[in-house]
Amino acid sequence: MTETAPDIRGQVSYRLIVPGMGSDHCAGIVTTSLRRVPGVEEIHTSIASHSVRVTVRDGPGAAALDVLRAAVERAGYDVAEGEAGGDTAGAVAPQEVDRDQEYLAIAAKRVWIAAVPATLIMVLMAVHMFWEPVPGYLAIISVLAFPVVFLYGGFVTHRSAWRSLTNRTANMDVLISLGSLPPYLIGLVGFFYPMTSFTEMAATIMTFHLIGRYLETRAKGRASQAIKRLLTLGAKTARVLRDGSEVEVPIADLAVGDVMVVRPGEKIPTDGEVIDGDSHVDESIATGESLPIAKQRGDLVLGATINKEGRLIVRATRVGAETFLSQVIRLVEEAQGSKVPIQEFADRLTAKFVPAVIAISLGSLAVWLIFGESLRPILEWGAGFLPWVNPDLPVPVIAILAAVAVLVIACPCALGLATPTALMVGSGLGAAHGVLIRSGEAIQTLKDIKVVVLDKTGTITLGEPELTDVVAAPGMDESLVLELAAAVENASEHPLAKAIADGARKRGIRVGEVGEFRSVKARGVQGIVSGRKILIGNRRLLQETGVAGLDALDTALAELERQGRTVVTVAAGGNAIGLIAVADAIKPDSRKAVAALHSLGLRVVMLTGDNERAARAVADAVGIDEVHAGVLPEGKVDEIRALQDRFGPHVTMIGDGINDAPALKQANVGIAIGAGADVAIEAADVTLVSGELTKAVAAIRLSRATFSKIVQNLFWAWFYNGAAIPIAAIGLLHPMIGVIAMTTSSLSVIGNSMLLKRAKLDV
Repeated sequence: MTETAPDIRGQVSYRLIVPGMGSDHCAGIVTTSLRRVPGVEEIHTSIASHSVRVTVRDGPGAAALDVLRAAVERAGYDVAEGEAGGDTAGAVAPQEVDRDQEYLAIAAKRVWIAAVPATLIMVLMAVHMFWEPVPGYLAIISVLAFPVVFLYGGFVTHRSAWRSLTNRTANMDVLISLGSLPPYLIGLVGFFYPMTSFTEMAATIMTFHLIGRYLETRAKGRASQAIKRLLTLGAKTARVLRDGSEVEVPIADLAVGDVMVVRPGEKIPTDGEVIDGDSHVDESIATGESLPIAKQRGDLVLGATINKEGRLIVRATRVGAETFLSQVIRLVEEAQGSKVPIQEFADRLTAKFVPAVIAISLGSLAVWLIFGESLRPILEWGAGFLPWVNPDLPVPVIAILAAVAVLVIACPCALGLATPTALMVGSGLGAAHGVLIRSGEAIQTLKDIKVVVLDKTGTITLGEPELTDVVAAPGMDESLVLELAAAVENASEHPLAKAIADGARKRGIRVGEVGEFRSVKARGVQGIVSGRKILIGNRRLLQETGVAGLDALDTALAELERQGRTVVTVAAGGNAIGLIAVADAIKPDSRKAVAALHSLGLRVVMLTGDNERAARAVADAVGIDEVHAGVLPEGKVDEIRALQDRFGPHVTMIGDGINDAPALKQANVGIAIGAGADVAIEAADVTLVSGELTKAVAAIRLSRATFSKIVQNLFWAWFYNGAAIPIAAIGLLHPMIGVIAMTTSSLSVIGNSMLLKRAKLDV
């Protein structure tokens, strides 16, 4: 019968901190219990932050939180705290950085409380067995073992096991309870009937279990350091201009529109726009690049980046959960808490794991009790090379040892840690390199990609027109041509005019004054510079106005247009004096990125709305295999589908604009350039924060490395259990050795995941 709980009304999200939820197996049990609560619509668990975000419908109030807390506790796990608003990144507070340290301190305290009496028990056992019988030995070890098995650490374990069983689930604590309680209770029979004591084993199993939990907590803390580092990056206070004076306020009090003063060496408090000052800003936390970026009036800056030298006045544009840093934390948390499709099969098996282990343990007990004498030759064989095997023990003792060994050697934790630990390290490594992967599914899919589709403008190119070429007519100087043209174009609002004027300044050419400026709509501009009439426009305009000398520039004009440039002709005093070419400049890393994608065995396709000539010119410049030009926004989805028909479900799309969002969704993996539109980023599975195309290569390499670790972890976890449980069942594994091996298995999975940090991602 399904347990009932009060119905929850309203649409609201909650975030609960569950310290004991340390693996996918634990998260699955918590999720199962929460799904039984009426009104629960969505559950998102994060092993890295020990948190559960639950979205429920139709429910105001604290009662809903109480119901969810009770459901988690029925699953066998304590709730450290809970709060409303768990669906936002703003719910992630910097104080959570200290939470793992608190858990580690509690785990260490439990180890010490258990280890001291357990050590005394082991010393007394050695004296009692190998030197001289200890008077009142059974009474002494029973008293010493009682706090280990039943109090503090033991109590938490047994309470969790009981809650889990009453909720019709079975977690790791069930196995530990069954491995420690029966031996202790059987040991008490020695007060009334002479038999082998199992009390020492009960205390040792619980102690090693607590040591294992401590080591796992410590190792997982290291594995999830990426998100902790992100949480500590933000500034704690901001210096705000109010009523003409500077006031220092907490970050939480900042509002959009506040004007902040950022001095050299300080962190920028929140995302904003520079309204005064110029400086260089270290944006390495966002881009992974160490070189500071120049910032001046009108430029956007990100919260938590560092102002290097100049004083900046910044107007806040985003605060709280909307900031770049909060969104990064949210994406990393989502990735760390997501499931990889391969994990679904493992989860189905793991759900049956604990009941199966209990059944095998009981079966082993029964078989040894019934056929013990017939099976004794197995122990005699094992005693030849395993020092802990004693074939001379009574059959009931052997049966109990085998049953308990099966319980404690089984390790669902290793299976549960296989995926989340790899995702923790992989997503953290990606964030450090400016690659944010939203889901585990994207990681598994991206590794099998065969075709990479690139948008042109803003992805391969900078997305802004830039001066590329100046060609002077015979007898003229290129610098003079550019100087005259820039003076006229500087008075125009056209993007191409701005590119010419800015290009002249970058080349060190003075931009002079223009008189009698006039724009010829859609065809060109004209004005008087240094007493000379300057006309700039397309060839047709100059022909109509009777400009001479155009034929001398025809060859150069044709070549520039073949390269996809936009070309204007410059005339002075009725004579053509040169050509100026403008183009959407190719990003510095685009050619290297395409070459790296080819080295990974991928086919690279360009998909653009630009004309065929311009698209071909860019494709040839960077080495792209296939070009689809003149594609309207609504046609990009059809082009992606056509590629999927040709190559199967192995197509990824990289884009930055609003018009790319549908195609990003249609692709098997969508990759958004982080500098692009928010809607494109939301539609994508992967975000490249810095906007560099080489980061796409890093994302694919990260996908392959992370998935490889997941497969390795799952294989070794299942191999360990598949080999260890039968060995324990036939009596060749002592329970104390088993609990050590169980802990080692979990730590080996975490350690293998940590090796991901060595992966080479940069091109």
